[in-house]
Amino acid sequence: MSRVPVSFGLLLLLHVLSSAGLKEAKEVDMEVVVSRTPCSATCGVGLTTETLCFLTGGEKVLHDAAGGQSEPKVSDKCRIRKVKCLQTWQCGLRTFTVTAGDRVELKCLEEASEDKGRFSWRVIWHFAKGVISSEDALFARLKAPLIDRVVLDPVRENDAGTYRCILQDTAFRRVKRIDWGIRVLPVGFVDLQYGSSQDDWDQQNQTVSSTQQHKERTALKVVVISFVIAGTTAGLVLLLLFRMSRRLLKRTR
Repeated sequence: MSRVPVSFGLLLLLHVLSSAGLKEAKEVDMEVVVSRTPCSATCGVGLTTETLCFLTGGEKVLHDAAGGQSEPKVSDKCRIRKVKCLQTWQCGLRTFTVTAGDRVELKCLEEASEDKGRFSWRVIWHFAKGVISSEDALFARLKAPLIDRVVLDPVRENDAGTYRCILQDTAFRRVKRIDWGIRVLPVGFVDLQYGSSQDDWDQQNQTVSSTQQHKERTALKVVVISFVIAGTTAGLVLLLLFRMSRRLLKRTR
């Protein structure tokens, strides 16, 4: 009787155990997701609620259902869990107007992010001073003492600009970017309604634009009329010269 090598015996034993495990797994009930709520955040990390129920028969039922032999049966034994979700990491540009002396707080982490812990994320802040734009070249690195948020209390006029938050996970993958464009009005404009002022400004710009277009159309008409008059005058002069030349020719004959 020949001896089986130890390494070959171990492999054979593992194969038998794994085959038995697979056979049992096919008979054990499996959990499947039967419903899922929409992500709580339209951008950045959010939460979704999943309902998981047991599928009677395990992998065998799934195999039979794929072959059209039977339909999978879901038991009443279910559970609910919350998981993180991400639709897009780009949150765009949000603008608002404040008055000098107010308190402004820009919060980068939301409920889904804080649930895992503030220090489980990497937050990077940038600032484009004095402009409201999403142009990357205008931003410079900004140090935020609170890491996950920027607090301006009180906000000053030179705090106006665009603040950018970039959120990364532990694998340094970008999961959120949001820009806040802040306009800061002087204290003297505390009673100024920015909405109506913006409408007046737009209306004034529209009036100026209409006046400019009217001037341009008027100037174009003047140029066209000038060309018509010049052409008509030139035609009359040529006609007069032609007639004079014919008279001179007749006299010479």
